[in-house]
Amino acid sequence: MNNDELKRLVRTIPDYPKPGIMFRDVTTLISHGEGLRATINNMAEPFIGKGINAVVGIEARGFILGGAIAEKLGVGFVPVRKKGKLPFDTISQTYELEYGTDELEIHTDSINQSAKVLIVDDLIATGGTLEAAGKLVKQLGGQIVAAAFIVDLPDIGGSKKCEQLGIPCHALMEFEGD
Repeated sequence: MNNDELKRLVRTIPDYPKPGIMFRDVTTLISHGEGLRATINNMAEPFIGKGINAVVGIEARGFILGGAIAEKLGVGFVPVRKKGKLPFDTISQTYELEYGTDELEIHTDSINQSAKVLIVDDLIATGGTLEAAGKLVKQLGGQIVAAAFIVDLPDIGGSKKCEQLGIPCHALMEFEGD
């Protein structure tokens, strides 16, 4: 399946989680067997043979995608989770939400020094979680090769922020608006 066909599998839910928001729900895409397989293949393909050493997935949908992409690339998977969810020594990074802050963590032994890392999540909107995950990877000595997403919401500015951070941003599809 090509990316236009995959885009048709993403459900749009108007006025969720608040009025005026068009929520892009990828669960309909990842629950479709052929769609999920094509999504993983299309997200992994640009990075085959690029020397990636680890795939970092951002909680929670980044786990679904990241694990499969890591397997496809023949490398390990590293979870970045919400505060308090990882059982070993961690470092954390706070990031801004629309109404407050949140915190992400990563195990201190999860990224080897100078590892080439691909960061994966389902969607890039503001870029806040990507920025926090990127800071964690860099604190551990990793080199971020790129970030990969199913959906980019370019009007919100996350992909521009990604580029400003020096992280090439790859998305399978875009949806205009919020």
